[in-house]
Amino acid sequence: MIVRRGAALVASAMVLVLAAACGSDDSGSKTDTAAGKVECPNGGTVQMAVEPFEDPAKLTPAFKLVGEALSRELGCKVETTVVTEYSAEVVAMRNKKIDVAVFGPLGFVFASKNANAEAVASFGDSTGKLSSYKAGIWVPKDSPITKVEELKGRNLALSSAGSTSGDAFPRYAIRTAGLQESDVNLTYAGGHPQALLALKNGKVDAAEINTQQLATATEAKEFDPSGFRQIWASDPIPNDPITVRGDLSPEFKKAVADALLHLSPKDVGELGALLDVSPPGPLVAVTRDTYQPIFSLAQTLGLTEKDA
Repeated sequence: MIVRRGAALVASAMVLVLAAACGSDDSGSKTDTAAGKVECPNGGTVQMAVEPFEDPAKLTPAFKLVGEALSRELGCKVETTVVTEYSAEVVAMRNKKIDVAVFGPLGFVFASKNANAEAVASFGDSTGKLSSYKAGIWVPKDSPITKVEELKGRNLALSSAGSTSGDAFPRYAIRTAGLQESDVNLTYAGGHPQALLALKNGKVDAAEINTQQLATATEAKEFDPSGFRQIWASDPIPNDPITVRGDLSPEFKKAVADALLHLSPKDVGELGALLDVSPPGPLVAVTRDTYQPIFSLAQTLGLTEKDA
């Protein structure tokens, strides 16, 4: 189902209330790890979340593997959750219901500012370099639309409010093409897979399809790129950061960073594949500075947490 932006924000707000209402306390317990003793939050359980960048049926088992591997390395129980809205994850971390989280780059901008999230690791390729992906806008192969300027008066399916490649970058493309956002009929499909399906099923004139979704949908034979055409692509976007809540102890934050960077490619490979990292390498260290271009983009577009 495709929803207008206003409806998407209302739904998002409802999810935020639910996210803020759940969770556990911040009492901790100590456990032995390879690096020594670490204070585990929440009585010994680390709450870890990931944003809904892929179909939950694919994302949940892949993310669970990362949580299990982190638990072994860290020496704390790790409970993993796939949130239903990008903005819900920011609010949950701000309310101390999440300790570790995988954010989209734009989600990290808001989480850094409003939830004290600190980026510590991201997904490396087989050479050990930070991986990246691209946002894109696609149309049917026989469409008369050949460039972003020609989207005026047309229907464009975006992913979800707050998505880096499925919201912010396509809107930036519209502005840099000299159009107002109101010149294009923007709709939120509810996720990257849904935006792709809207285009595939002829419900819209164009849709955002990032390289990650393109790769997974093509491999699953859910999408045949030969029947469609890309009219715009972004510059490379650094892949999703794994973050830790900034108000946790320095010892615990270091233990999380060390544990993540010690995970094997096998531990993170299934989740990495959904992020179009194949073959996968180990996680690599990142900081806020890694995502400075996304902070600049958010400032240019005048985005706030309300846009998440």
